[in-house]
Amino acid sequence: MAATSRKQEINDDDVLAARWNALLDLLSVDALTDTFLDRVLQLEDYREGRLPTSEIRRTGAASFDALIESLRPGTDTAQLTAERQNIALDVGVSRARAGIPVESLMTAIRLDFTVLWGQLMALAAPEDAPLLVRRAETVWEVVDSYAAQTQAVYIAERQRMAQEASSVRQGLVASIFGPAAPPPALVERISDELGLDPAAPLGVAVATAEEAAALRLVIAQADRRGAEIFTHPLADALIAFWPPDERPGSALHDAADRIRRLRCGLVEYADGVAALWDAARIARDLAQLVEPADGGALTLANGWPRIARLRLTSARLPLAADVEAALAACGPSERERLTEAVQSYLSTGSIAESAARLFCHRNTLMNRLRRFTELTGTDPTIPAQAARLVVAWL
Repeated sequence: MAATSRKQEINDDDVLAARWNALLDLLSVDALTDTFLDRVLQLEDYREGRLPTSEIRRTGAASFDALIESLRPGTDTAQLTAERQNIALDVGVSRARAGIPVESLMTAIRLDFTVLWGQLMALAAPEDAPLLVRRAETVWEVVDSYAAQTQAVYIAERQRMAQEASSVRQGLVASIFGPAAPPPALVERISDELGLDPAAPLGVAVATAEEAAALRLVIAQADRRGAEIFTHPLADALIAFWPPDERPGSALHDAADRIRRLRCGLVEYADGVAALWDAARIARDLAQLVEPADGGALTLANGWPRIARLRLTSARLPLAADVEAALAACGPSERERLTEAVQSYLSTGSIAESAARLFCHRNTLMNRLRRFTELTGTDPTIPAQAARLVVAWL
């Protein structure tokens, strides 16, 4: 009799779990996010526009998606836990940097429960009442756990911000990037304070306002793993530098990989603390030359034509004025064909690949390159002559 009763309880639990999962399947992340956005923008600190609405929507949708999956019986895996922690990290860092008070942040996060529970109530049938009562505590615990994680990240980030603003060490870091490079004695002091070998190589990245938030997120992730990336804020950018760690899987190695995927300026190896002044200026120039189509960091290796063009233009040195003048004598159609032929060849260094890109025969391409040389006096197949075309056009 006891065995039969126990079996019935298991069957009942399975039925309730299936119904609960069915209710969760009916939830719409978009609808939840819309409702949340309507309510959170009623909070004064969010209504003031400290955060873009698109950012609130993005993190709101990610939060609801993770919370829904975490509510499924027996599915709160380590992967889901890590996902919630990453979202908490994202929200905590961005809200701290935006100056959202912690009280407003907690109010906003606990709206997740109100919105989520409200939609569950709307979707449930009258006979689901016992199920909702049974699951109410679980829903609250999952949301409260996420809120606690976010609050911890927020507090840590606010502490980090305070340290950046007031610590003596940050003052020394700022002296690295002053109007002139620091003298040797100051370099030694800075190195000692930061715990760096003065001669050891350093990675340097500069992100402008659009990408600075993403760079700060990488820095926060490294910090959670016990690795420090040093920072110096500028009016329109953020400088970050760190000692490279070549060990795969280490916090700094992973952080450097993530930074390479950001659209920032990157000098991967500066020759010690004394070289940071020059490296940061190069990285800042690179950051300002990043284009929307770039899929990652701009370095000296992949961005040298742009930075050379910037420096030469600043010095008012003409790059290809004579070439442009010679091509102006052509008709528009011929000029376009010659220019695209040269640009394709400069990009690939290959007649065959360039011809394939332009959907023409290799002999046609060679004739266009020859014609270009006749008109301009510059041969794009000779590296010494092609260099200024690379700088001017690529």
